[in-house]
Amino acid sequence: MTDSKKNNKTIESKKNDKIEVEGKVIEVLKGSDYLIELANGHTVKAYVSGKMRINMIRILPGDTVTVQLSPYDLTRGIITWNKR
Repeated sequence: MTDSKKNNKTIESKKNDKIEVEGKVIEVLKGSDYLIELANGHTVKAYVSGKMRINMIRILPGDTVTVQLSPYDLTRGIITWNKR
């Protein structure tokens, strides 16, 4: 196996390393950002994923959402699902 194939596999595995957690929307911020309180008490700033934005899914304070966090920065996330 060449080095380029090894590097591609490690890059793909790093891209797929997402942490999915549930939280409750506390506040709507400027620029389509949201403050979300996770089950463990931490607050995360998150934005809406592209598919939700295209389909105009509305997110209101009090909604329960699924958030994907990067293992590198646990203070920012992407909202991927709204459970209302």
